[in-house]
Amino acid sequence: MGTAELKKEVQKILEQNILPFWLDNMIDHENGGFYGRITGEGILEPKANKGGILNGRILWTFSAAYRVLHHPDYLKAAKRAKDYVLSKFFDEEFGGTYWEVDFKGNPVDTKKQFYELGFMLYGLSEFYRATGDEEALEYSIRLFDTIERYAFDSLHNGYIEACTRDWNAIEDMRLSDKDQNYPKSQNTHLHIIEPYTNLYRVWKDKRLEKALRNLIDIFINHILNPETHHLDLFFEKDWTRGGGTLESYGHDIECSWLLHEAALVLGDKDVLAKVEPVVKMVAKASEKGLQPDHSMVHEANLDTGYVDADRHWWVQAEAVVGFLNIYQHFSDEKSLEIALDVWTYIKEHLIDYENGEWYWSCDANGVINRIDDKAGFWKCPYHNSRMCLEIIERF
Repeated sequence: MGTAELKKEVQKILEQNILPFWLDNMIDHENGGFYGRITGEGILEPKANKGGILNGRILWTFSAAYRVLHHPDYLKAAKRAKDYVLSKFFDEEFGGTYWEVDFKGNPVDTKKQFYELGFMLYGLSEFYRATGDEEALEYSIRLFDTIERYAFDSLHNGYIEACTRDWNAIEDMRLSDKDQNYPKSQNTHLHIIEPYTNLYRVWKDKRLEKALRNLIDIFINHILNPETHHLDLFFEKDWTRGGGTLESYGHDIECSWLLHEAALVLGDKDVLAKVEPVVKMVAKASEKGLQPDHSMVHEANLDTGYVDADRHWWVQAEAVVGFLNIYQHFSDEKSLEIALDVWTYIKEHLIDYENGEWYWSCDANGVINRIDDKAGFWKCPYHNSRMCLEIIERF
């Protein structure tokens, strides 16, 4: 298979499998926006709470799909997501966006998690890219200002994880119960550089340019482990590494191409010359997570020997994009082969051809995970849709 056939296959999956699932099953006609959850068994929970991450990612997905494919149903869904985000998630009193609302749109968890603000910014800036909607740009800039004001650590550099609703210190800064409680993380920085890059495509502000340059330096100077070439996960405020010896192969490969994208969009040849060796280095390090069945495992704790050997949907999607990026920019044929092999694994194990969308994961024996969500707080259309859209645009 070459890139032309790959492009044809992923566009079919995007248009006939992923996006129809969300349009047909997740629109909440009674209470507005989108439902909060469909279980791994395919059961809709219409009264499930609605997460900010899910809604920001739905907004990004349908905005990007409309920008690339021009289907009116995608625009309609993107506008629905945008209107719901602005009316239900934005905190008009203190600024920023709520973490979670109930099924009717009332705030449930009002903390300000900067990872989530990043995804709201990502979705709104993409809606502006797709439509030229000035309100979306205005709210994007507002979120950028908020993140810079409340998350940026002017003493040690970088961005903290979270605050209370009114921007005071919060004891539990974890993104999820699977994370460790440190004030800074690779994951949050990754999903701040991602929306800042997207906003810079459409808003060439000097403050944003400065922040983007600084984020690139943070990844190279603090988050990249110079000995292992993996990206460390958790940090104290002063960038002391914490949390043990952890390797997240999915985040490694995702970061490799998002960091490259940031440098490419910035358009500075000197920055690109500094970034590209790191891009190749991190992608190479992520190969440690590749398995004989052509999948990639999520992460490993080298201190305990524990390996999360499940083949998560998002890790496979990011592996396809990340290795295709290495092939595209550095003519690395082996990386093309890896990307195509992972895509074959996805087709054979993760896509639900009967009901639409992809399963959360499979175990090492190919047994489907029906415990975790089919759609929900963390199971969103963003990773797999973005994989498809990246391939359509790149080739």
